[in-house]
Amino acid sequence: MRTTGVGLMAGLLAVTPAGGATYFMAPGGSDAAAGTKDAPFATVVRAQQAVKPGDTVVVGGGTYKMAEAQAARRGRGRMQVIVLDKSGSEGKPVTYQAADGDPPVFDFSAVKPAGSRVAALFVEGSWIHLKGLEITGVQVTQTRHTQSECVVNQGSHNVYEALKMHDGQAIGFWLGGGSDNLVLNCDAWRNHDFTSENKMGGNVDGFGFHVQKGSVGNVFRGCRAWFNSDDGFDFINTAESVTVENCWAFYNGLSADFKRLGDGNGFKAGGYAGTPVERMPSPVPRHTIRGCLAVGNRASGFYANHQPGGNDWFNNTAWKNTTNYNMLGRNAENSADLPGYGHKMRNNLGFAPLHAELASLNKEASDVGGNSFNLPVTVTAEDFLGLDAADLTAPRQPNGDLPKVALLHLAPGSDLIDKGVDAGLPFRGKAPDLGAFESGQ
Repeated sequence: MRTTGVGLMAGLLAVTPAGGATYFMAPGGSDAAAGTKDAPFATVVRAQQAVKPGDTVVVGGGTYKMAEAQAARRGRGRMQVIVLDKSGSEGKPVTYQAADGDPPVFDFSAVKPAGSRVAALFVEGSWIHLKGLEITGVQVTQTRHTQSECVVNQGSHNVYEALKMHDGQAIGFWLGGGSDNLVLNCDAWRNHDFTSENKMGGNVDGFGFHVQKGSVGNVFRGCRAWFNSDDGFDFINTAESVTVENCWAFYNGLSADFKRLGDGNGFKAGGYAGTPVERMPSPVPRHTIRGCLAVGNRASGFYANHQPGGNDWFNNTAWKNTTNYNMLGRNAENSADLPGYGHKMRNNLGFAPLHAELASLNKEASDVGGNSFNLPVTVTAEDFLGLDAADLTAPRQPNGDLPKVALLHLAPGSDLIDKGVDAGLPFRGKAPDLGAFESGQ
């Protein structure tokens, strides 16, 4: 049995207490108040004015109805409503966390600035920890190609934990810059832009990663994305690599009543959309997608998206996507598509695709071993403890981790157990199992 310390420091960061002063805010509070439990502030803006590194703001439950007049910044076709630009410091983050019990819901449905792209919560400070906040109703007003965002990160060393971003027209979480950020146990669902372009929402992903050179060490862990009108996770046009681990993407590219909308990939990991080679990053970043689950996405479950070069795909499970694994590549000049090359694929499991299990992979120019599509195994329903798709939206565990469910976990006696190869991740038994879930856990 192998164990590993992968991601340990990022995990510890999410649970380290701040240890400073504590302030309170509530929907019925007042910014003229003292910020105590009995006299809370009303807005994040006022709370930010009060905090210093190491301080905590407890955000009381209820609905915070946001208005355009509250916007911190506007101009040049953009509106940033709540801006967090006051940083903590190493070991002393500034924390904004939900009070126990009733969740705080920030409702942006009334923020409709004509012709402006909306960023509901724009974080450019560093050493900030957001936990348990809910954002809904973020709008799009432009009719050309555009986007709005629920949460935008531009700072470094930030932790986003147990955020919920849903039922708006905006991308859930957009990481546009900064290093060593952790997006932990966050959910983004039912986001669909029905206003711009063809109204199909082809730019609205659950989670986006699109950074400039130098933004390194970023991680998405334990996140879920579903019924977003474009992709679950999208890393197109990014200059640095990202790690995605133990995340679920399902039913993306579809509405909640299963009408076809945007692209609909679970994990879109790469690509530069025809960018001239002289403007592409050098080297082209290599992303890591491990322990992830893709189910029922309109297009591909795991998609290389014309990536000129490979990614690392370890211990993932794909079920009922149109294509489970699509490694479509691009030549080094970014001028023509070709079967993907340079990929490292270990212990991936696919089951019951609607069209194809594996597409557009140059196996000879990749490092492919221990996957269900290149082993002498047959994957059937009997290999799994459960195939109830309702498990995908089961409540999270009390600590915020993904739910413990039977879905796509291997049944005792399955020939997929111990069929993998060592990829540097923890496993039980003689060898890793195939797929995202080790049997017996």
